[in-house]
Amino acid sequence: MEISAGGRLEVRITAADVGKRVSVRRRCEPGVTEEKFTDTVGVLTSWNNGVLLITRKSGESVRIPESSLVAGKVVPAAPARRRGPAASYEELARVASRAWRPVESERLGGWELRAAAGFTRRANSVLPLGDPGIPLDEALDVVRRWYGDRGLPAYIQTATGAEGTQELLCAELERRGWVREVTAELWVGALAPVADRVAAEEVVLSREADEAWLSRYQRKGVSEVALQVLGSGPSVWFATVPGADSPAAIGRCVVDGRWASFAAVEVDPALRRRGLATTVMAALAGRALEEGASAAWLQVEEENAGARALYAGMGFGAHHAYHHYREPAAPGGGR
Repeated sequence: MEISAGGRLEVRITAADVGKRVSVRRRCEPGVTEEKFTDTVGVLTSWNNGVLLITRKSGESVRIPESSLVAGKVVPAAPARRRGPAASYEELARVASRAWRPVESERLGGWELRAAAGFTRRANSVLPLGDPGIPLDEALDVVRRWYGDRGLPAYIQTATGAEGTQELLCAELERRGWVREVTAELWVGALAPVADRVAAEEVVLSREADEAWLSRYQRKGVSEVALQVLGSGPSVWFATVPGADSPAAIGRCVVDGRWASFAAVEVDPALRRRGLATTVMAALAGRALEEGASAAWLQVEEENAGARALYAGMGFGAHHAYHHYREPAAPGGGR
């Protein structure tokens, strides 16, 4: 908090600081908590009618009455140090997009509209990297029509918690009634330590997802569109640990320059806690190292405590959170 020369806390932010990362201290409401003050850090997304709206790294929006402020200051746009390889949000967003391509896409200024017959939100949502080139309300109308023409709900994928992420866009979508349905995190880590974890001779690597691999994949009845998405990316590898009747474990990796991604790491429920997920990732990491990658990323949902513990133990850490916002329900009960 900012402290004046006289030792007093001061509010050193104004409405002109909207869009900047701030740290504020406010008085708690009576009876809400035993603490007298509470601190909030995030991006100041609006300051209207005596109320501040601050979006935290998680994407949560906090409303703070101006009258309750005790102190406040602008802070660096991102922490000075992060766990894992240095990377910008835009770099990771583009790498992640190339690792999971839609079957159809269209540009709207700096936005990419993506569709894949409804297979996963990531392949059926807008990736807004930059300005759409038209006012936001017009852009959202275009988005709704584009997805409506394909019989799909309109989703927009946004991110929070790193320099260059989209807290302001999140706030604008929420003001227009768009609903945040899913939040997950993108984690990064060094690749070589993953490859060094265990020997992985029993893992079979392939360029294609065969029937055995698909039998273990959580999404059953995979369509041709899904196969196209699964096989997309600069250099795609599928890993399988053979089992008695079906694979004991599987995984997918996409190598893209210095980056390798891990996804679809799944283990037979009867064989969990035996290190098979680590074995799969080690084999994929070894192949990615051979292709020149040095850093790794993966996506993990907030509630997946087991996966988060596994990846943290392998040296991964959160870089930013990402969210999928769904269009408001149409009047009369439509989508």
